[in-house]
Amino acid sequence: MLRSLSIRDFVIVDRLELEFRSGFGALTGETGAGKSILIDALALALGERADPGVVRSGRERAEIGAVFDLAALPEVRDWLVGHDFAVDDELLLRRVVDAGGRSRAYINGSAATAQQLREVGDYLVDIHGQHAHQSLLRADAQRQLFDRHAGLSTLARRVGEAWREWRDLRQAFDRASADSASLLREREQLEWQLGELERLEFTVDEWDALEIEQRRLGHAAGLIDGAQFALTVLSGEEGACEKQVGGAVARLQGLMAFDPVLAEVAGLLQSVQAELGEAVSQLQRYIDRIDIDPLRLTEVEQRIDAVLALARRHRVQPPELPTLQADWRRRLEDLRAAADLHALEQRVFMLEAAYRALAEELSVARRAAAQEVGAAVSAIMRQLALAAGRFEVALLPLAQPAPHGLEQVEFRIAGLAGSEARSLAKVASGGELSRISLAIQVLTSRSARVPTLIFDEVDVGIGGGVAEIVGRLLRQLGEERQVLCVTHLPQVAARAAWQWQVSKSGQDDRVISSIRVLEDSERVDEIARMLGGVEVTGITLAHARELLALPPT
Repeated sequence: MLRSLSIRDFVIVDRLELEFRSGFGALTGETGAGKSILIDALALALGERADPGVVRSGRERAEIGAVFDLAALPEVRDWLVGHDFAVDDELLLRRVVDAGGRSRAYINGSAATAQQLREVGDYLVDIHGQHAHQSLLRADAQRQLFDRHAGLSTLARRVGEAWREWRDLRQAFDRASADSASLLREREQLEWQLGELERLEFTVDEWDALEIEQRRLGHAAGLIDGAQFALTVLSGEEGACEKQVGGAVARLQGLMAFDPVLAEVAGLLQSVQAELGEAVSQLQRYIDRIDIDPLRLTEVEQRIDAVLALARRHRVQPPELPTLQADWRRRLEDLRAAADLHALEQRVFMLEAAYRALAEELSVARRAAAQEVGAAVSAIMRQLALAAGRFEVALLPLAQPAPHGLEQVEFRIAGLAGSEARSLAKVASGGELSRISLAIQVLTSRSARVPTLIFDEVDVGIGGGVAEIVGRLLRQLGEERQVLCVTHLPQVAARAAWQWQVSKSGQDDRVISSIRVLEDSERVDEIARMLGGVEVTGITLAHARELLALPPT
């Protein structure tokens, strides 16, 4: 669960340090006080897209840190281990956004990507936004929500991958069938070009060796002269270095009997004498080995010219020729496979069969889940004063196979505007759509694996007795996991086990948002404010106490 959230210089928030509790909590306050900013800050820590506009005016950067308890989340520990992040009893997600829009992310103190924040965040928090009911009108949103609740997301992803593989090969077959003459010409040209490169038998290592050998052969006379000069200086004459050092060593050794201090100097000179001897030996071997060979120099230069000519012809650098050869070889293999249209067609049939087998498996699972989801959402709708309505998940066959399967998922309602089930977008009013959306969200949240659920004003368009029912539903969810709800409804807030109040104030010509935990007596005042108008009366205070005194369920 979410343990704490720290916010610094985010929109109108100066600094906030929030400690979260388990169960159902409500976040209330005046409109515009910044209630949803808390959710936006948490979403940023969970990998949402960063925007420079979130940095508070006049500040250099915004910082968000969220701490989660990992006691009952072994899958998060496995994810951290698999991605080489430190593992502890708590997980710290941190996000920094500067005024220029640059974003940095951290997981347990180590640098991470926003994508990694999103991946681990999927295990931790499920945020239901205040516009969720609007997204329910989109066919793709309905399908994804249904598949996720039914545990079919992995199978649906495999179906999509199989469809794309089938489509790509089918397109390749169509191109090969329509342009076989052109492909034959390309294949013949590649075979000739590859033959040239293969006959050259050129490697990157050889190019480096050729360049070194060319320099050595081209400057052989100068190399021999230089080595011979060094050899003469070191040991070739009476006054050469090696002999002079040897004489100094002998003289000092004869004097060490009179002053032992000279033994250290003599030892150092003996080391120098040994090093000089090794240098003389290596120079002698070098002179014996190096040779002025004009014929070999000609061979090397001809080899270099051949490589350069082929590289220029294909507009690449010599070291790039082996890579070019490998690319051509792969392309030639594809062309040869494409030339065998019968074999290619058989592969297309095999991939189509594999796709249809997976898609049919998905269809069977969807049909089984549709009945369950329809009945469960309908039951929650009845609690939300939509007893006349019946929720259905329709699976509409598609004329053509699609990446998401053989059918389109469509949410339908029957009973609200006639007995016939019709598309959600064509039946529900704004208020009804909000309640239906909430019913779906409550159902999917019950089956979700995440320990923390956040509802951001999802009770818009709801009031009266329905609002009290919504509060009870959220309280029931809070018995199983951590729930936080941003709400304007006193009936919802009164059902919370704990409550925060958001307020804003002026400070140094700037608006600052703050949050504080409400004690029992303060909750009465806040609920009364939400119930009443401009003036809070004794009647509204009594009503607030009555709401708070109601049993949790």
